[in-house]
Amino acid sequence: MPNFPTMLKRVFNADRYRHPLLRRYASAAHDELDAIYSRDIQKWLLIAPLIGIVTGLIITLITTVLLDTIWARMLPFYLRHHWTILPGLIFGFYLTGVIMQRRAPDPNEHSTEEIIRAYHERGGAIDVKPFWWKLLAAVTTVGSGGSAALEGPSIYGGGAIGSWLWTKLERFGLGERDRRLMLISGAGAGMAAVFRAPLTGIVFALEMPYKDDLAHEALLPSLIASVVSYGTLAAILGPAPLFGFADGVGFRSIDLLWSAILGLGCGVIAMVFTTLFRRVRKFVVRSPMAHPRKLMIGGALTGICGLLFVTFYPGALIPIGPNYEAVREILRNNYPPGELVCFAFFKLAATLFSLGAGGVSAMFVPLFLTGGAIGRVFGRAIVHAPPFNLYAAVGMAAFIAAGYKAPLTAVVFVAETTGGHPYVIPSLIGAACAYAISGESSASGDQWLHEGDPGPGHREPATAGKPPA
Repeated sequence: MPNFPTMLKRVFNADRYRHPLLRRYASAAHDELDAIYSRDIQKWLLIAPLIGIVTGLIITLITTVLLDTIWARMLPFYLRHHWTILPGLIFGFYLTGVIMQRRAPDPNEHSTEEIIRAYHERGGAIDVKPFWWKLLAAVTTVGSGGSAALEGPSIYGGGAIGSWLWTKLERFGLGERDRRLMLISGAGAGMAAVFRAPLTGIVFALEMPYKDDLAHEALLPSLIASVVSYGTLAAILGPAPLFGFADGVGFRSIDLLWSAILGLGCGVIAMVFTTLFRRVRKFVVRSPMAHPRKLMIGGALTGICGLLFVTFYPGALIPIGPNYEAVREILRNNYPPGELVCFAFFKLAATLFSLGAGGVSAMFVPLFLTGGAIGRVFGRAIVHAPPFNLYAAVGMAAFIAAGYKAPLTAVVFVAETTGGHPYVIPSLIGAACAYAISGESSASGDQWLHEGDPGPGHREPATAGKPPA
């Protein structure tokens, strides 16, 4: 199928002309076109929007089912009837375990980890046979109260869609490299849609595969796919940011120093948490116990975290489920520092049990929320000066930067989803400090260091999906 550059090159093919002067200028023009269109980027003007539209529709469906239907009913029910938290989570996680054990080739491979592994090791290929089953497992994990949110199924869903579309369009001249680009462009499109944050999706697609590098070649396709995916969801559910700050004033010079200190503290906490998470995940993967039973134990421990917190602090906050409402609560209300510290502790513990046991999703929002809670406490208890949401923004960005080794994504995500654009500079400082002090620790064991260098932690049993023989 000829494209625009091909047609231009045909026009300036010197063999078509007899006059020496025309042949000379046609040849020069043909050489210039070769340089200008050395990369066949025009194909992404057709392929990337298709990835964005399909991904946007799938993420709209997931968002509607999980947030507006299931969790909108489960949350008030749990808050009214605390005794139901434990059986609800055990049953939901049991369903997740059954689905993954019976319908997924490897029950330990899903969400963001599967996308990163496919990018590095499989040329972007994803087995789409269990696609809907894995999305259903994410629904039972998050919908029953697992401490995770919608980013896991959204990243996996978008990436799988990009990889699947490659199989349908391969005959039009797409290469193996294109499949990798379509994979992570779809993942970025899923991120852009689920958080209504197109720039976040673009940057996440570039930062996701590596701890200290960018997948530069994915810039154009991820840009187009993320914008179109966001536009598709926004046209149906609306473009309003998911969260919002009650204030958005500027900051003082001293706040930059405080932001650096907060970033260092958050980086250390995130480093300890991600290291513990990786060890727990390794232990669970190696365990010979049946997958549903592992998840039932994880569901019980997650439920205990939620039950203990609401017993001590009855109210609107509960450290389980997608917790979008908790982000808004923490940003807009002045909760006592002690309650926020307990909330952050139980949120990290619930996340450890939910995802460490094999729950199907990711920990982007749990880290984001924990950082916000710690940042609010830091602002009120240590700095003693408003705006407290400034430190919430810094804490959010710092935790994501340290936990996912994605400092740019962290800052852009905070700015887009909360409207906290005046806090970008302090958030950058906090994210940079957290990223630096946390070293190579990451919630993902499949991120590489530099291209071609998987790093010393690669292929650990917990991250490779199966224990070694």
